[in-house]
Amino acid sequence: MAPATTTTPPTTPTLTPRELETLHYITSGHTYQQTARHMGLSPHTIDTYLRRIRTKLHTNTTAQLTRHAITLGL
Repeated sequence: MAPATTTTPPTTPTLTPRELETLHYITSGHTYQQTARHMGLSPHTIDTYLRRIRTKLHTNTTAQLTRHAITLGL
């Protein structure tokens, strides 16, 4: 008898609190500049956060990010 195999559902990558906050603002329709102002950061930092988020979530577009945000309950 072959051993039973179990499949583990893929885990959601862990986003930092700042990445989650950035994701929330961007997927709510805020621009990089607006998000930066709300978070007290530079637009360059927001761009860095979004690149990290896209890498972690394997996404390329804001629409895909929005879909993930909905899944995460943001």
